[in-house]
Amino acid sequence: MSTSTQPKVVHRRGKDTVKSWPLPDRIAYFSCWAVGIGLCLVAAGLILFMLNKGLQYVSLDLIFSNPAVGSDQSQTGGFLAPLLGTVILTLVGTIIAIPLGVATAIWIVEYGRPTRLARAVESGIEVVAGTPSIVLGIFGLLLFSNGIFSFMSFRALGGAVAGRSFLTAGAMMSLIALPLIFTSTREALQQVPAQVREASYALGKTKWSTIRKVLIPTARPGILTGTALGMGRIAGDTAIVVILLGATMQIEKVGSAPIVSTLRGTGSTLTSYVYNNSPAGEGNAPQKAYAAAFVLLLLVLALNFGIDILSRRSKKEIV
Repeated sequence: MSTSTQPKVVHRRGKDTVKSWPLPDRIAYFSCWAVGIGLCLVAAGLILFMLNKGLQYVSLDLIFSNPAVGSDQSQTGGFLAPLLGTVILTLVGTIIAIPLGVATAIWIVEYGRPTRLARAVESGIEVVAGTPSIVLGIFGLLLFSNGIFSFMSFRALGGAVAGRSFLTAGAMMSLIALPLIFTSTREALQQVPAQVREASYALGKTKWSTIRKVLIPTARPGILTGTALGMGRIAGDTAIVVILLGATMQIEKVGSAPIVSTLRGTGSTLTSYVYNNSPAGEGNAPQKAYAAAFVLLLLVLALNFGIDILSRRSKKEIV
């Protein structure tokens, strides 16, 4: 009995190149490239412009001297107090936003009960993310002007609660950073494989122990990314600063306690200093505005760079 073997036909596929793609796919491909390159050029142009202007006017004397008394900053004074105010306000807002954002994300992802409440919380966070900061500032001024919150600020002449301080401004600033931290943490937790949770449960770990010792360390890079974005938003906001922190260039303390007196006091940030000294403000010192904006840009870039390093180290530890 003879058997005949038929040769197998091998279909060799040519090299997949962009030229072989359909026309709509090629248009979409090159459009994405154009948008990406355009964004890089805009970012590079912004950095180069601020680098050119900032290096012309920035000096150690401006960085380490306080602003002059009054609105006119054209003659003397630097921006040490606004720089410290930016650091203080960013720290206060971030310290409030991190536990709230991380805890909410853990509850949504790991529990999500009751379901209607979880959906309502997610919707509320989305609403807060889309609310203009000036609306948050006005709401905060109305809220913290009540007598029950007098411990967070000070009482003006006549006994009325001012509602303006680093604490009140930081509390409202935390609402700006909260959606970013919540979203990054939620996505990081959702990317953790289910097998990781099952392995932890198989070893006898409770749900809370799994969250604390397994999930949070695994999601740490996402938490750090959201924190960096939130801190950048806080440092760059102006509306809440003007409404809830006041327009004083100097840091004005309330009381004699070392730290509490500063937190209950008023002041300014680099963003309000830049606005006040820009051509649209009353400071009449655009050179100082460029210098302060340059320093603010360096702070944000250093923050993002530092958080990126911590995120990379966390990923290496996980692997």
